[in-house]
Amino acid sequence: MRLIFMGTPDFSVPALHALLKAGHEVVAVYTQPPRPAGRGKALRRSPVHEAAEAAGIEVRTPARVRRDIAEHDAFAALNADAAVVAAYGLILPKAMLDAPRLGCLNIHASLLPRWRGASPIQSAILAGDARSGVSIMQMDEGLDTGAVLLEEATPIRASDTASTLHDRLSEIGGRLVVRALAEQPKPVPQPEDGVTYAERLTRDHGRIDWTRSAAEIDRQIRGLTPWPGAFTTLDGTVLKIGTATPLPGETHGAVPGTTLDDALTIACGNGALRIDRLQKPGRSMMSATDFLRGQPLPKGTRLV
Repeated sequence: MRLIFMGTPDFSVPALHALLKAGHEVVAVYTQPPRPAGRGKALRRSPVHEAAEAAGIEVRTPARVRRDIAEHDAFAALNADAAVVAAYGLILPKAMLDAPRLGCLNIHASLLPRWRGASPIQSAILAGDARSGVSIMQMDEGLDTGAVLLEEATPIRASDTASTLHDRLSEIGGRLVVRALAEQPKPVPQPEDGVTYAERLTRDHGRIDWTRSAAEIDRQIRGLTPWPGAFTTLDGTVLKIGTATPLPGETHGAVPGTTLDDALTIACGNGALRIDRLQKPGRSMMSATDFLRGQPLPKGTRLV
């Protein structure tokens, strides 16, 4: 088929590669414009931009598309059979949704209608879902409300972080969209029951509230890895938590956030959490053993 591909982050790249490997003609790639990044704030192109250029595909980087009539016309002039959208980052107007012969297909990283919105991967882990997956959706003007063509589930393991689940869903998405284009299954409207929305994450979502249960805080740490990251403070210094192990059992009335021993076991609202890896500002992530070697935290130390 003659396709337009629209995506921006790492999540989108396997789908682009899968479409090319399947023999589809990708006539143009749309992605977000280069953004300042790193300490020097030099402009950095998106992962999809890099992948498309490496494949010799025309790359278009409009800053906005909703009211840009010239961009609508240029999009329609590509005479595509379909557009495949994967975490593009811009809302498409009806003129663009309707331009390809088969419309626009979205690769969404959840089992719709659960976790429509901006952070479906993180939200599934934070909520303690037993599984996640990918939905191939026929796009409409709503927020992830279109009819579903195909979906594939994967279990969420106790060791999964947002990063590991992201990588698994990314690969599933590439495979599933190729199948959707080949089979062209009948779109099935999403049910009205079971709709949830994944909010856009900010750094503040990473602040640990030690009055929550150890299981909830463990999911917070895993669900927000690598970004925005879960963190706590020690005497005003921010400590980013890389990995931790939830521990069942009583804390014998210890105040949540208090160390229960000299090995970074922290009392929670229910149960305790042993911090395994953490990071000081300006330092690399390190083991708890290495951290404590340089800064012992005796029993009774308070984290907030």
